[in-house]
Amino acid sequence: MNRKVAVILSGCGVYDGSEIYESVITLLRLDQRGAKVQCFAPNIDQMHVINHLTGEEMPENRNVLIESARLARGEIKDLREANAEEFDALIVPGGFGAAKNLSDFATQGASCKVLPEVLALAQAFAAAGKPVGMMCIAPTMAAQIFGRGVVCTLGNDDDPAAAAAREMGVEHQPCEVTEIVEDSRHNLVTTPAYMLAQSISDAATGIYKLVDRVLALTGK
Repeated sequence: MNRKVAVILSGCGVYDGSEIYESVITLLRLDQRGAKVQCFAPNIDQMHVINHLTGEEMPENRNVLIESARLARGEIKDLREANAEEFDALIVPGGFGAAKNLSDFATQGASCKVLPEVLALAQAFAAAGKPVGMMCIAPTMAAQIFGRGVVCTLGNDDDPAAAAAREMGVEHQPCEVTEIVEDSRHNLVTTPAYMLAQSISDAATGIYKLVDRVLALTGK
């Protein structure tokens, strides 16, 4: 039976939205494994817009759902329409959008809050015991979703994001970019992706393992 997987996107572009390579690799692997995918994104304004050529902030506004639709080729729905009961698993790619639009970790660090729609959906998956995959900086939301003591990785143990995650109650495990960390108690799988990746191939190796393990956990 084909598994149904919800994917939450946070815009389009590493500096202010979803990391494009991480998102595309995730969608590619899900398709290769025969999963049925539905992308979702919050219908909100981005925190800000970054010029990806210069790295400078731009004086304009963009919508997270509309920008995410670029990655999903228009096949995307408002996050408010997502229902955990209709899916077998949830995956959240990284990129700064996860820390700027899905949460405010980028500005608030360990005092951050997760966007209510994201938190409600992810907690619904957690409550149902359905697997969740998170990559790159997205696991900074793990403590609020799963509670203190959740095990995950952000790559290097001495990374400032990892230190903030520990302050929030995460049990952080260092991890190579090509590997995954699994919290079997919470059915959570994480990988560093572009927290450490030096190439798209680096990122792909860990993301493929994450997707494969998340799909395997749907059969538990």
